[in-house]
Amino acid sequence: MAKNKLNKNWLHDHINDPYVKLAQKEGFRARAAFKLKEIDESEKLIKPGQVIVDLGCTPGSWAQYTRRKLAGKDGGGIHGTIIGLDMLPMEPIADVEFIQGDFREEEVLVQLNALLQGRKADLVLSDMAPNLSGIPTADAARMEHLIDLALEFSQSHMKPGGALVVKCFKDMGFTQILEKFKREFTTVKQVKPKASRDKSSEIFLLGRGLKNPTA
Repeated sequence: MAKNKLNKNWLHDHINDPYVKLAQKEGFRARAAFKLKEIDESEKLIKPGQVIVDLGCTPGSWAQYTRRKLAGKDGGGIHGTIIGLDMLPMEPIADVEFIQGDFREEEVLVQLNALLQGRKADLVLSDMAPNLSGIPTADAARMEHLIDLALEFSQSHMKPGGALVVKCFKDMGFTQILEKFKREFTTVKQVKPKASRDKSSEIFLLGRGLKNPTA
């Protein structure tokens, strides 16, 4: 019974969520687009000509927003490169290169390197989150693992002066994750967009300038 009530409460909140309605109105696949929009508008992250990699990109709302920011004023094509990676399939988005697979695997990295053509990313985005078990220590470990993957990816594939944005949760090993970011980046900022639900412990970390980039 409690679970049914929880599901009904979530559904009620979701249907009446202004960002859900706004996403539908503006053609975004998920309300998460507005989280990235807020972060981008305050931090001036996305600029024409950039190479942007979106980790865990499905269903694609971050890639949609990024594409709109890189779109030419004439409406044709984009000025820049967007590459999305996810283990789940994603419906195509115009001008977004999508690779389905695990970015730790050689086959996926070969495809990625072919698209990068020797370039490094200006910006790496990760809205990845683990499937939750309800066991706090296990969930914290899973979250930290995903952040580690995003950090390792950035070390190898991002420009030294680039930026990484990752999703975290304040109640999932956040202190350790924040310390890792401070070790890896010159500047680190915590961002809680208005589009992130108040009752959620969700927060985003922005790291700029790798201290020890991989050659």
